[in-house]
Amino acid sequence: MTQDHVLFVDDEQNILNAYRRLFFSDPIDVLTASNAPDGMELIESIPVAVIVSDNVMPGMSGIEFLAWAKSISPESVRILVTGYADLSSAIAAINRSEVYKFITKPWDEADLRQTVLDSVDRYKIVKSIKSSDESTLLAMAQTIELKDPLTKGHCERVAYYAMLLSEAMGLSDDMKTKIKYGSWLHDCGKIGVPEFILNKPGLLDDEQFETIKNHSRWGADVAKAAQLPEPVINIALYHHERYNGAGYPLGLQGHEIPIEARIAAIADSFDAMTTDRPYRRKLSIDDAIKILIEDRGISFDPTMVDLFIKCLSERLDGNGNGC
Repeated sequence: MTQDHVLFVDDEQNILNAYRRLFFSDPIDVLTASNAPDGMELIESIPVAVIVSDNVMPGMSGIEFLAWAKSISPESVRILVTGYADLSSAIAAINRSEVYKFITKPWDEADLRQTVLDSVDRYKIVKSIKSSDESTLLAMAQTIELKDPLTKGHCERVAYYAMLLSEAMGLSDDMKTKIKYGSWLHDCGKIGVPEFILNKPGLLDDEQFETIKNHSRWGADVAKAAQLPEPVINIALYHHERYNGAGYPLGLQGHEIPIEARIAAIADSFDAMTTDRPYRRKLSIDDAIKILIEDRGISFDPTMVDLFIKCLSERLDGNGNGC
């Protein structure tokens, strides 16, 4: 089986040696370069899944190097490492080269290793999605769910509930297909969230919650990199927005939230409530419906909530009547 190439660029040989030792037993091909020109040569000659670059190097900085790498190999996941962790460097890295992660020296070996391996997975996801059919998209979503065993089947159920509501709203077949794909992939950004956070049985602390909130942005980045349709990107990015503006990542309110994301938010929340999670036992369908009613106009679009409950009730009663 062909291993994915990971390129480390640093002008200090002892650091490059440390990278090789850290990833010695992992199923990746570690490439190293002591300067930006050597790194460029490697990127131009072979496909590189992940690029990890120091920032302060002679000649070309890491930010400049990763900005160049973005233009030549846009699918490569880019990570910046620096001993000078100031805000301006971080902003420049994000704006110029769309850096996936920003790591400071001295790094924690376990964190660095997990970040790089997660980045390899992210690269594989983008490559797979970009040239995929329906079965591949679903298989990829199911693979991501393995990070959180209690969510097995979640993406398929969210798609089912989203289709139920989309059908009742009379959306076009094209839009329904995009909503289905977005529902399958709505949590693909969780590939960047540590498993101990996803599987934590108690409440998350503030730092852990901020980490998990990033999954919506990371998921949208994956969907954008894979050149998926805008509704798919919107579902990944906005499915945790709330109707009253109290959601994340942007705090959008009401109809500022794209219609596909408002649909996915109801489907996602209903399935989360009616399945076991690390932090609580599942609710009954009746109790989950009560919460949806309580949250209409607060978390969820009130018109959509009413229609979803109507169609769900008719399905449960065996009288679908088109819903």
